Amino acid sequence: MNNYKIYIMALGLAGMGLTSCTADFLDVESKVESTTGNFYRTESDAYRALIGCYDGWQSTVSNGTSFYMASELMADECFGGAGVSDARNYQIIDRFDQTQSPSDLNLFEGDWTGYYAAVYRCNELIAHEEQISWTSEETRGTYMGECRALRALCYFDMVRLWGNIPLFTEPVNENRPQAEPDEVYNVIFSDLLYAAENIPASAYPKSDAANNDGHITQYAAKALLARVYLFYTGYYGKEPSVEGVTRASVLQGLEDLISSGEYALVPQFKNLWVPASTWWEGDAASGYTQHSTYAGRGNEETVLAQKFNYTSDYNGNNDGNRWLVNVGIRSINVYWTPYGRGWGICTVNPKMWTAYNTGDTRREASMVNLLSEGIAEDPNYENGYNDQREYTGYTIKKYTPMSKWEQNESTGAWALTDETTGLGSGGDYMVSQYQDFVVMRYADVLLMAAELGSSNAQEYLNQVRQRAFTEEDENGDLVLSTYYRQVSVTQENIMNERMLEFAFEGQRYWDLLRQGVDYAASQIAGNTSVVSGGNPDNVSVTASNITSKQGLMQIPNNQITLSNGVLKQNAGW
Repeated sequence: MNNYKIYIMALGLAGMGLTSCTADFLDVESKVESTTGNFYRTESDAYRALIGCYDGWQSTVSNGTSFYMASELMADECFGGAGVSDARNYQIIDRFDQTQSPSDLNLFEGDWTGYYAAVYRCNELIAHEEQISWTSEETRGTYMGECRALRALCYFDMVRLWGNIPLFTEPVNENRPQAEPDEVYNVIFSDLLYAAENIPASAYPKSDAANNDGHITQYAAKALLARVYLFYTGYYGKEPSVEGVTRASVLQGLEDLISSGEYALVPQFKNLWVPASTWWEGDAASGYTQHSTYAGRGNEETVLAQKFNYTSDYNGNNDGNRWLVNVGIRSINVYWTPYGRGWGICTVNPKMWTAYNTGDTRREASMVNLLSEGIAEDPNYENGYNDQREYTGYTIKKYTPMSKWEQNESTGAWALTDETTGLGSGGDYMVSQYQDFVVMRYADVLLMAAELGSSNAQEYLNQVRQRAFTEEDENGDLVLSTYYRQVSVTQENIMNERMLEFAFEGQRYWDLLRQGVDYAASQIAGNTSVVSGGNPDNVSVTASNITSKQGLMQIPNNQITLSNGVLKQNAGW
């Protein structure tokens, strides 16, 4: 980076002159701005750069489809949805079928550029690590461990989505061909292993979650390492070649997290999610009061969350959860529910509602049932219903926008405003949602440890299932439902439990895919009756569309063009 400033040059005393002139005369250092020449010197500089890396990761949701929505659309949990007159771009992803909208060749361009911008930031900090004056190895390990883990997170999303991507481990801008997936995974494993070994356990204690919520901890790195290991070994059918990454070592990392005592299951499942634990009371005459049993951001079950803020706008501040409004109930504000309005993308496959057994509290906490919750009886409901494509009667609840009530100062009347956000605060409801995306929960740690063969596997599985069947009795005490039944620890039972526990959390598709492309396709394919614009419709997903593409998505055509053909499109696209 070059910064040009005007400086007054003293010419010296009379009789003295310049005897030579070189280009160095113009090569001056800025006194007021940070550049790559004068930055990356202190730990304060390193921390500022690290926050920039987190910002880069956060901004990956600001443009394009978003990894979360793609994960939901590719799975058997959701359909494309959106409005009846909207483009069929989400149907391409849902069906793995370009013919749904042949001109949409750049569905993921914003995602592609966003991820590489975030990786570049991480590479800048890593490249300048040695010139920083570190005061302690603990601080160095913490900052650089977080940085490397962020790079790993970005590459893990990219390599799962596209499979064949260019690999950059230094801050350069050049036209590179795609690397072998193994090369990318070697970087991911190495980065997460570095984070797990170098971020001190004391760096971000869970007891101080109010201050460190959102930071990648040693334990988060160990949990992420297990997630990557399970996907890599499942999808590619082989063990990693990175020294120190084995099934036993990955399991030990999870056992370390569990035995730390830093994390626990939130007693009631619904309290993990703002929409599932929030309700309004009152009326337009007397006013409305919001009630919530939400466990809060950074609660004891949150191992890692991607953070967002309500200050996002259209002027470059990309700190809001931009995909949240997309999955909201289309076009309507229902006055007596806590839900805000959205665009109706990712309508829920009805089979998800019937997948839960009687007494499983996760069903109502995970999905909005528009009929049983009475939303279909609201006068405003018809507008959204007639404009909704692929209506099923169910929408995502875990990550739906929240409404905001305000009282008119002149008339005293209460009404829902357009300024709806993740937790009912200010901002534009289309870009300023700020509900966290929970990347890793303690429940996931327990189920991964069970899957990897922990000697406590049955206990871990029982903990997750018992919480799912925990309810309040007439005295308000938490008791185990009579509907609870213990199931044995088998791969099939664990995967079924993952489907129920992590529904609509962006995990289901990758859990299917790591069991084999053919298996994933068999579970996703099928025909489902839906309603579009008030008329009967059908969603048909063909297994061969998934297998022919090996479960991968379209590489943006613009990127292939810009590379002069160096980048190659994935098979089937």
